[in-house]
Amino acid sequence: MTQDDETKLLEDLGAQVRNWGRWGADDERGTLNLITAEKRAAAASLVRRGAVFSLTIPLDADGPQGSDPRNPRRNPLHVLTRTGTDPPQVNGTGGTSRYTDDMVVMHLQAATQWDALAHVFYDDRLYNGFPAATATTRGATRLGMEKYYDELVSRGVLLDIARLHEVETLPAGHRVTAEELDEACTTQRVTVEAGDIVLLRTGLMAVRDRTGGWAAFEGAAPGVHYTTATWFAEHGVAALACDNTAVESYGVLQHYAIPFHMLALRDMGMPLGEYWYLEELAADCADDRVYEFLLVAPGLRVTGAVGSPVTPLAMK
Repeated sequence: MTQDDETKLLEDLGAQVRNWGRWGADDERGTLNLITAEKRAAAASLVRRGAVFSLTIPLDADGPQGSDPRNPRRNPLHVLTRTGTDPPQVNGTGGTSRYTDDMVVMHLQAATQWDALAHVFYDDRLYNGFPAATATTRGATRLGMEKYYDELVSRGVLLDIARLHEVETLPAGHRVTAEELDEACTTQRVTVEAGDIVLLRTGLMAVRDRTGGWAAFEGAAPGVHYTTATWFAEHGVAALACDNTAVESYGVLQHYAIPFHMLALRDMGMPLGEYWYLEELAADCADDRVYEFLLVAPGLRVTGAVGSPVTPLAMK
């Protein structure tokens, strides 16, 4: 297709899924509006065993960033500014008492993270029509993470596409379709409902566990096809998180690198999560055949942030 053809295609899909004005002209929460108090109360009732699964990768220098020179992000830098070997005049607090202290310097989307609604735009417009120019070097005055960081608590549903195909990991370049999402729901005997946060497993973290490296996350890694935006819109999904680099698989269109991001963040107002660790949760879901749980995944309250690290917890 030509660039004009691809542009027209995305414009048509964007018009189908667009939520601009649905919750008011000043809305900055997008599909998180679908998570109601009643929804959260029902999600809390899913905790029956008291089992907790952390869905985060370690926040350290051995993360997924830095191997590609074209990638501006780097892994977190963690430094102790007061240590156990400092002399008392540096960190003494009386007698033999002393303290340690530390700091982290990092890109907010370098590890397990949320994409905020201010993260992607096109035609100089963010979600709900806000100007892209509202995001400056001083932060995003519209749609920043602080506007809804605490909204990301709801019923979570795991759709294990790798297990659906009876493989450890989906092959590179595999684009998950709406038909596969439906098949996963049927096979797992779970229904995706309005206000749910969907977690989609490609199995890439199993490769990381086995090899200790991040090479499988580069290039055309498995992910969703951009046309699944209509599926997530029709099901009223509040947010989507995956165990890969970018939720979607690169290279589907010739002239647009991240069409699903364009549709999800800019048109739908649906936050996206990346680098989520789903292996232990997926194994438990396969064992007890329960693919729903309480998901607690608030971001950091960083004013004007266009993304945020997160330590999501799934509770069953």
